[in-house]
Amino acid sequence: MRRVVFLTLLALALPIAAWANGIDLTNQYGSISISNAGITSVQSQLKSFNGITALAGHSLGSVSFSTGALTSGSILNGGTFSATGSSFVVTGIGNWAQGHHTVIFAGSFVGPVLWTLDSVGQGGSRIYTLSGTIQGTLSDGRIVSGTTSQTIFTTTSQITGGIGHIRIGNTNLTVPEPGTLGLLGTGLVGIAGMFRRKLIGA
Repeated sequence: MRRVVFLTLLALALPIAAWANGIDLTNQYGSISISNAGITSVQSQLKSFNGITALAGHSLGSVSFSTGALTSGSILNGGTFSATGSSFVVTGIGNWAQGHHTVIFAGSFVGPVLWTLDSVGQGGSRIYTLSGTIQGTLSDGRIVSGTTSQTIFTTTSQITGGIGHIRIGNTNLTVPEPGTLGLLGTGLVGIAGMFRRKLIGA
């Protein structure tokens, strides 16, 4: 009975160990174009990546993304966009990225992309949040997944014309840790050997 409980706990711990590390990045500024065919942003400024922060007035590179078509709701009041045909690309510029215009992450949205109306202010100002799950590949070949949330400012007249502006975007990528898995595997082998000795001794 003890063995069953122990193995169950290990099975629950395995996913935590496998996805224990993460990369946070932020982007600011840049415009989006929005229509029933989808939302597109090109080269919003990359302001921070995995603890590296751009100097004031500078950027580390760019963040570009696009969604699929509107599947429910409306552009004006909020809805859902498809992930089909979407993209999410982070490009680094400078020595920190080991060269100019280095693609650090290339992927796409997976699942629905939510377009949420957060507030309507005086003068017709409107704040939306675009959020969804993304998946792709880092420059070192690791496959990662995560979430992104982009805060968009616009006005009623601008959104009618398909225009919005990125205030800030926050993205977290969950990165697997092979080292942690290796340690866990070694521990499992040792524990299995210990149980075997006890059983033989009994």
